[in-house]
Amino acid sequence: MRHTISVLVENKFGVLSRVSGLFSGRGYNIESLSVGETIDPNISIMTIVTSGDDQVIEQITKQLNKLIDVIKVVDLTEVDHVEREMILIKVAPKREDKAEVLRLVEIFRGKVVDSSPQTYTIEITGDEKKIEAFVELMKAFNIKEFVRTGKIAIAREGVK
Repeated sequence: MRHTISVLVENKFGVLSRVSGLFSGRGYNIESLSVGETIDPNISIMTIVTSGDDQVIEQITKQLNKLIDVIKVVDLTEVDHVEREMILIKVAPKREDKAEVLRLVEIFRGKVVDSSPQTYTIEITGDEKKIEAFVELMKAFNIKEFVRTGKIAIAREGVK
């Protein structure tokens, strides 16, 4: 089963290497990894997507908590949370298909972030299924390039 793990870390040299080394050293795969500073520039948050049964995920969580620069580890799969990914996709549609591409961008609430006479570069943000659905539709319009972020996620707050 896929798990999304949030890891709050001290923003220090080598922390990313130590976290990724923990995974590779034990034969665990990182399916996606996103890292960025928090409001406090001394602290970063890592969102790691990995697969494994409950025992494997428990072991990963325990090992992450042992790392010196790790402040907090949360398996977001266990809590109500919001997650997003982003893609930038460059397509080169035929002249007669350009309006259809723009219509699909609007339907998916994306935006054209760059254009040339031959191409559109489109940004789409959403959950994994939305991203995959958009990419599937764009295959008909000559995809030239495609980049995708890893997943980012945040726990929802309880309603009081």
